[in-house]
Amino acid sequence: MVLGGSTTASATATLRYYSVAPDVRLNVRSGPGTSYSIVKVLPEGAQVPVFCQASGTTVSGYYGTSNIWDNIDNGQFVSDTYVYTGSDGYIAPRCA
Repeated sequence: MVLGGSTTASATATLRYYSVAPDVRLNVRSGPGTSYSIVKVLPEGAQVPVFCQASGTTVSGYYGTSNIWDNIDNGQFVSDTYVYTGSDGYIAPRCA
């Protein structure tokens, strides 16, 4: 018998964080592209979650060239070319 328990799993329990490229202070933008405004800058050594991914401006960065942008928080995107995900493709659902 379970008393007062919940069967809902926490989404944060499986949330994975990825490392930003070494020695990089990474611009975080309001959308998936370089034309969007910078909302903050991540410090060197930062790690970020990837909630979803979107296609946007093609960027050449530390880990190659790609048009994939990682959504790291509400209204916050970084180029996937600066995040070590272990893949050249999508590793998360596409953003709606």
